[in-house]
Amino acid sequence: MEIQKLQRLVIDALEDVKAQDIKIFNTTHLTSLFDRVIIASGSSNRQTRSLAQSVSEAVRKHGIQIIALEGMDTGEWVLLDIGDIVIHCMQPAIRQYYDLEAVWGDKPVHVKLLPQSTQAPPVISPDQAYDPNI
Repeated sequence: MEIQKLQRLVIDALEDVKAQDIKIFNTTHLTSLFDRVIIASGSSNRQTRSLAQSVSEAVRKHGIQIIALEGMDTGEWVLLDIGDIVIHCMQPAIRQYYDLEAVWGDKPVHVKLLPQSTQAPPVISPDQAYDPNI
């Protein structure tokens, strides 16, 4: 499948489960291992796992092999490698801490996204995440 169609398939799968702050980066000039990095945020462990599951199901339906799927046990950062694209589904605090945009963000890819997919969720510290008073 050509990269633009595969990229659209992944983005649609992420948007289907309300991914937030989706960013797509062209990495062809940085590595020969993959052509795109897609980073998306989920507001909880459950949502980040759902994001990865949605992408996984969508690519399998199109006969695309999943090379790696890691992080489903915790759901804080789920990585999905489908060959030409590596997808990072992350909670906002983890995403901010590791700042993958600084590593891969040299050449952003401009694609049409749903308005809610471009909004960053609020960053909640790990201490606040488990505070029942919030």
